[in-house]
Amino acid sequence: MTRPSRTPAQDDLCSLRAIQVVDLLKRKDISPLDLVEASIKRIEAVDTGINALPMRRFEQAREEAKRISYDLEIQNPRSLHGLPIAVKDYNDVAGTPTTYGSPIFRDHIPKRSDATVQKLQNNGAIVMAKSNVPEWAGGNTFNPVYGATRNPWNLNLSVGGSSGGSSAALASGQVWLATGNDLGGSLRTPASFNGTVGLRPTPGLVPRAKRLHASDLLWVEGPMGRCVEDVALMLCAGAGHMPDDPLSFEGDGVLLSELLLKTTLPQRVAFSKDLGEVAIEPKIARICESSLQKLSAMGTEITGDIPDFRGVMEGFQTLRALLLAVMMQPILEEHSDLIAPEIIDNIERGFKLDVHDIIKAEQIRAGIFHAMMAFFETHEFLICPAASVEPFPVEDRYVKEINGQTCKTYIDWFSITFLITMTACPTVCIPCGFTQSGLPVGIQIVGKPRGEAQLLSFARQFEESLGIYTRLPVQPNKLET
Repeated sequence: MTRPSRTPAQDDLCSLRAIQVVDLLKRKDISPLDLVEASIKRIEAVDTGINALPMRRFEQAREEAKRISYDLEIQNPRSLHGLPIAVKDYNDVAGTPTTYGSPIFRDHIPKRSDATVQKLQNNGAIVMAKSNVPEWAGGNTFNPVYGATRNPWNLNLSVGGSSGGSSAALASGQVWLATGNDLGGSLRTPASFNGTVGLRPTPGLVPRAKRLHASDLLWVEGPMGRCVEDVALMLCAGAGHMPDDPLSFEGDGVLLSELLLKTTLPQRVAFSKDLGEVAIEPKIARICESSLQKLSAMGTEITGDIPDFRGVMEGFQTLRALLLAVMMQPILEEHSDLIAPEIIDNIERGFKLDVHDIIKAEQIRAGIFHAMMAFFETHEFLICPAASVEPFPVEDRYVKEINGQTCKTYIDWFSITFLITMTACPTVCIPCGFTQSGLPVGIQIVGKPRGEAQLLSFARQFEESLGIYTRLPVQPNKLET
């Protein structure tokens, strides 16, 4: 890690990585209040055009920063030492609205933070603001409560979703870390669109809120940052068991030094531009494939021997519809006039499923998991694009066509991520290149279940070879497409 040679000014603090500012906090070169004030200044300077952080809690953050105890935090190896973060508006922060992007919950103020946020707060995080989301779910961050979030690389374009506000805030330097969650790609698509890093961890490693289906393995919470090392730092602070999530487990061995300890490159990985199943823009495939040249030059063998993903797309569509029906039935029955039509359609699809649909989907899910375990006997990682398209106009609700192929549903366009969701394997998205128009492109790296240490170690080495993370944060760009 490169340390700054002097104590940075406010503007300089926002350009540093999370790992660097936490190091400054540990050395008492800066205070948590210094970081809060730097974050406030940056948010007020750039977020008017982006709209990544519409729900701000600046005064609460200032008071929390003053209460951070250096003596207590320095004893906790997981502590963020008063680092300001953003929290996605699907998660509860005590005393701050949680709207889910829905007018139904415009005035909903939870009394306590949920398990995901509480774990981070217990480990020294200060919540600066809530980040914008799509209404309930989706791949483009806009809603009737706070409007649309715009991509800082080009304000005419989408940030993806549903963790779009978090990723845009990171890319533009408003905060150092942010929470995300991921059902079908909600962490990975925004990371790709904004040039940031997002980790979809093994289910249970990061605890979830009790409002979520307790036995579900599709929806996970995960960390987001500007580089792999920052994401590892946040994972250390956010992992572990919480009573609200019965699937959560203690990750006492998950410390930063362990996550990034491994330094040897993998001997053998596999790459696929489309997993044999999805449509993808040729330029995206070329950029992702080209990025592997550095990996190959360093001695890693790259094959095309991937698991068989046939049927996995349909299986995910079924299980996602079932999950939304389970979670959303009471809300739909009472407020159907206040829910986006595509969300209603997906919930109602869940109501129409018969037992044979569900049995088949579960068989497919079990099959792809075992296929992945067989794959890991001969390969260390599976690599594929993190999005099939580049960022699209923010006014488009979703992508309707890819490379001449019509998308059947409003989520088909990010099937490259939800196919991986069905494997239950940890997956990290890192930026791997840029389109000719200067838009970031991300790549997914898939590792073994509970193999976050090896996954993040490799991702960091790959990231270093590409050198893209040094271009963050960016100033909001108003160029036309």
